[in-house]
Amino acid sequence: MLLCSALKGKFAGGLLTLKFWAVQKQTRMLSSLPVAAVCQMTSTPDKEANFTACKRLVEQATEGGASMVFLPEGFDYIGSSREETLHHSESLDGDIITRYTHLARKLNVWLSLGGFHERGHDWKNDQRIYNSHILINGQGEIVSVYRKGHLFDVELTSKGVSLKESAFTIPGSRLLPPVQTPIGKVGLGVCYDLRFPELSSALQRHGAEILTYPSAFTVATGTAHWEVLLRARAIETQCFVIAAAQVGAHHAKRTSYGHALAIDPWGVVLGDCGGSDVGVAMVQIDLQGLHDIRRDMPVLQHRREKEYYSSLD
Repeated sequence: MLLCSALKGKFAGGLLTLKFWAVQKQTRMLSSLPVAAVCQMTSTPDKEANFTACKRLVEQATEGGASMVFLPEGFDYIGSSREETLHHSESLDGDIITRYTHLARKLNVWLSLGGFHERGHDWKNDQRIYNSHILINGQGEIVSVYRKGHLFDVELTSKGVSLKESAFTIPGSRLLPPVQTPIGKVGLGVCYDLRFPELSSALQRHGAEILTYPSAFTVATGTAHWEVLLRARAIETQCFVIAAAQVGAHHAKRTSYGHALAIDPWGVVLGDCGGSDVGVAMVQIDLQGLHDIRRDMPVLQHRREKEYYSSLD
């Protein structure tokens, strides 16, 4: 398990440097700014092994000074079939999320967990789930549950991509207000939500300073679109963007792109976990730098009234 690359960016004087020790050693950011940890992992259908891997990542991140840790979509598991995916699903008060609430409380760290395979409200009758992004605070309390609104139904036959999330997933019905955390106000999305700028714009208008898109992007779509979409969301909203990611082969049928990223409000990549290894990128969140950018380029103030943008309808 590797720590990801050193960080560079616009904030806190240009180049930010991390000292690296072996995984078992403590890693500290040399700054008083709050630290976020964006994680990259390779989930399988084995829930116990996945929890063990995530626990190690969270412990490593907190040893390095992180006050909030971001895990990717499918952190709990990635099934090899519809039947396996549904069989392994749980409710919010089930074993997996209970373990994470205990972990957050033990380490006094905030956790972003998304997306979790949450059994739907009418599970006994329809056997359908939500793709849920859960925030847990340092006291081990669930403070927000966003259910993914845009489902990935895509047939890219020339690229070998065929997924229909709606076959077993219920789309969420609404956005949720950004949540005040130790690193700033965090707005929640999940994976495919990244392609819909209306979502990020709405979250920014309601106070988001950090947007987060935990993901399991395919290799084909990730290679073409992942970084450019994340940087676009950061630039147009003048927010930090944190995108934990799955990487590598989950089973014989599915492989993910990786490159868990953290991006600043100017569009600079602060941390990138690469395309092959499990790891953690530690990033400093400079909210004063964010507010300076918004002051100097007040994009939100320059937006026109809703009627202007709907004048072609």
